[in-house]
Amino acid sequence: MKSLFTFSILCLALALQSQTITNFKTTDGLPNNNVLCLTADASNNMWFGTQSGIAKYDGSQWTIYNKTSNPEIPNNTITAIAALKNGNIWIGTDYGIGIYDGSKWTSYTTADGLGSNRVNYITELANGDIWISDFNGATKYSGATFTKYGSADGLPFGGVQQIQEAKNGDIIMATGLGGLVKYNGSTFTAYKTTEGLLSNSSSSLALDNASNIWIGTGAGVSVFDSNYTFKENFTRLYKLPEPDTLNPVEDIKIDSKGQIWVGIYVDYLVSVGGVSMYDGNTWMEYDESNGLAGPTIRNMCIDVNDNVWVATSTGVSRINSGTTSISKVFVQDFDLFPNPTKDRLTVTYEQHNGTKNASIEIYNTAGKLHLTQPLSFGFSTTLSIKPLPAGFYIVKIGNRVKKLEIY
Repeated sequence: MKSLFTFSILCLALALQSQTITNFKTTDGLPNNNVLCLTADASNNMWFGTQSGIAKYDGSQWTIYNKTSNPEIPNNTITAIAALKNGNIWIGTDYGIGIYDGSKWTSYTTADGLGSNRVNYITELANGDIWISDFNGATKYSGATFTKYGSADGLPFGGVQQIQEAKNGDIIMATGLGGLVKYNGSTFTAYKTTEGLLSNSSSSLALDNASNIWIGTGAGVSVFDSNYTFKENFTRLYKLPEPDTLNPVEDIKIDSKGQIWVGIYVDYLVSVGGVSMYDGNTWMEYDESNGLAGPTIRNMCIDVNDNVWVATSTGVSRINSGTTSISKVFVQDFDLFPNPTKDRLTVTYEQHNGTKNASIEIYNTAGKLHLTQPLSFGFSTTLSIKPLPAGFYIVKIGNRVKKLEIY
């Protein structure tokens, strides 16, 4: 356990300058490590929706809400959570929604006008209207009235995963099977793979300062401009073990610096996942080797201090805002072959900017530098590692790190 902790801390120190990742689990106050959703309120309190109720964290104290203490809560498995501008907390479950006004909980179901009791996401618009993404489509709550929208109204079959509001007032939806959907107040318009979207299975949305739409899909991230015209695709923002190449996106958020944060998770064959950040030039990865609580990424939230909170099935991770202060990137990414290895290691890299002092560095798990070699100006470098004893090591190039096993 100690060696694993040392290994994680070393990865953090080497990967990024000023990097701190803090994990929160049941031992810290969470009611369950399986965290499905999270949000920050106006006072920067964190709210976590888990498989065993809701947790509020004010930075030091935890407050738990569940059906035992608050029977009005629809269910203890919380699938969506949102903090409104008026301070109310809205939650979604598979049995309807719940609203907490600071003193009591109130629940609503299809009997009250919801389109479906199975809720995926909750969004507040600038005018105070609430949009609820659900299993059948979407529901708008305005004043005291629920208005539901489904396939009969023009929404594609497959439900809605997330909803965001564009600056011009359009309601933009990530749908389960129908791609990106725009609702202008009267008409639903779908944008699919025929328009450039990577996959019609979309999961999440975020709008940048230029009103570009970043769409998380089952095959990576697509970017459309404010006129819903395709701009570009990203399919390998998080590098997966071969033969996997495409990145299924769970969530996408944008911080105040304009950096794009994407949660990736692959749940077939083997559980692999992490978070990637795009600064406009380079995708940078964070996963268990960097200290994240686990690979099963559920949801993300960025607080007022630009800290990135990541919900996983094994706890919550907070990536402090200082993590994005990085050293100069010498390579975009690199691979190690073979790994594990015994006597020789080939390092291949996708991009090298020709900086003379760029080098490959190999550290042990205690942080001691064992080997350094300048990068060649081609696309690979082979090292003799015979002097190194068997064990685990960290290979570092610029701000990038990978684990190496020598046997």
